[in-house]
Amino acid sequence: MYKRTPAAKAEHYLSKLQKTMNQDWNGPALCDFNGEHYSFADVARKIERIHIVFESVGIKKGDKITLCGKNSAAWAISFLAINTYEAVVVPLLADFLPENVNYLVDHSDSVMLFTDAEIYEKLDVSKMPQLRYVINLADFKPLWGADKKLDKAYAGIDAAFEAKFPKGFDASCVNYPIDNDSDLAVINYTSGSTGNPKGVMLRYECFSATIDFGHRYIPVHSDDSIVSMLPMGHIYGLTYEFLYPLCGGATVYYLGKTPSPSLLLKAMKEVQPYIVITVPLVLEKVYKSSIKPVLGKWYMKVLTAIPGVGGIIYKKVGEKLLSAFGGKVREFVMGGAPLNPEVEKCFRKIKLPYTVGYGMTEAAPLLAYEHNYLYAPGSCGKAVDCADVRIDSEDPEHIAGEIQAKGTNVCSGYYKYPEADSAVFTADGYLHTGDLGTIDAEGNIFIRGRSKSMILSANGQNIYPEEVEAVINSRPYVAESVVVDRASKLVALVYLDADAIKRDALGEEAISDIPEQVRRGANRHLPAYSQLTKVEVVLEPFAKTPKMSIKRFLYK
Repeated sequence: MYKRTPAAKAEHYLSKLQKTMNQDWNGPALCDFNGEHYSFADVARKIERIHIVFESVGIKKGDKITLCGKNSAAWAISFLAINTYEAVVVPLLADFLPENVNYLVDHSDSVMLFTDAEIYEKLDVSKMPQLRYVINLADFKPLWGADKKLDKAYAGIDAAFEAKFPKGFDASCVNYPIDNDSDLAVINYTSGSTGNPKGVMLRYECFSATIDFGHRYIPVHSDDSIVSMLPMGHIYGLTYEFLYPLCGGATVYYLGKTPSPSLLLKAMKEVQPYIVITVPLVLEKVYKSSIKPVLGKWYMKVLTAIPGVGGIIYKKVGEKLLSAFGGKVREFVMGGAPLNPEVEKCFRKIKLPYTVGYGMTEAAPLLAYEHNYLYAPGSCGKAVDCADVRIDSEDPEHIAGEIQAKGTNVCSGYYKYPEADSAVFTADGYLHTGDLGTIDAEGNIFIRGRSKSMILSANGQNIYPEEVEAVINSRPYVAESVVVDRASKLVALVYLDADAIKRDALGEEAISDIPEQVRRGANRHLPAYSQLTKVEVVLEPFAKTPKMSIKRFLYK
């Protein structure tokens, strides 16, 4: 069975960043779309000023500092300042509830918090007893201090900076630590599909390994740009929409809060990103709203069936879609969930340069990837070369087993949660992913589902709800679905596509018929052991994790 050759020791990502700063000192680095723009020189200068504040208030190497706010250039600068100081970054999602933030700041032993003023106003400092200082992400100024040290540090920062760099500050002054591979760099609290968040402990070498893989397999250049859409409090956005492109010299643009479709398309056209990092749900929505209504017309079906003509039409559709994303996208990389087969079939016809990867927070995050031109439909790529990925099955090619991994990019365990550590690693040191999959002779990994969500039928058949949901989601007027087991019978919970219903001007009677039409239509494409007995409509979208996986534990 094919496996990539194990990678050599990766260059430290902070070494890559330092080299990039030297080479492109005055070039653009971090930008808020329609807002602040920072060159690499600006970023380096901001980092040093924050370091001076840390020194003044007594922050030490290894201290925990929480970072909680909406995506912004200031968020990225704050992360780099903490990370290069060798304090431990604790990134939290901006949409965590205030009580969650209070708890996680305290659980992580954080002594400082960078956050947005509107988030801070809802927090309770008394519930974070180890916290000493709070800094505003908008302007890097104090929001709260347990003593006067923070105020004094900011009052004297200009004089302290000049004293530290009496000959001026240039690229030669940048010197980031790279002898810390095995040190803790980040505690990333998951917001997974199985309940309570756990603090994943990621070392500096975890990021070095995964960023190095990205640079070798998805090269980035100094004239490239990227639009950051995913939350940076989540490992996918943090690593592949921030650290990987920036260390390679690209300019990163931030949209702030979750953007509207119009703002997103405006940003794509202006920024012209070289890559789009996203989750399947986003491109599936593009397919359902923009591509399917066009190609689904009766005359288009006739035209696309004509040899030669069909190819021209599909090519035009693909070119139009690429143009909507700025016209310079070399690859769409999706992760977090499988791509719907119907959507994937269309993307191949229009020759969209897409690929689907696989990973998790515990792997910082990548475990599998393949170039779009080598990507096997239905798979999630091949195992990365910085990890050894295996299938725990007597016949990995034909019988699904748990995907397990061990490598430089894999975490050290969970912060202050030793009982979880003992359960998450095998006796020989492999990470339990909890995902089930197979692997073919070429090394392509195929996800079957989550081991915890697998349903055992009455006759002993393994049913993977994700596979049934892919069929259901292809039915007209279905936006998303969750399949559950009720008394050994499969029931589909379905959230309807309001835009499609409105577009087709369906009346109340037609809408009431949708559940049964979905059940019958899906069952025509499902084996006997996974037939649906009922379809129920839910009135709200399913609750999701940051990587857009449905929180299944909420639905039964």
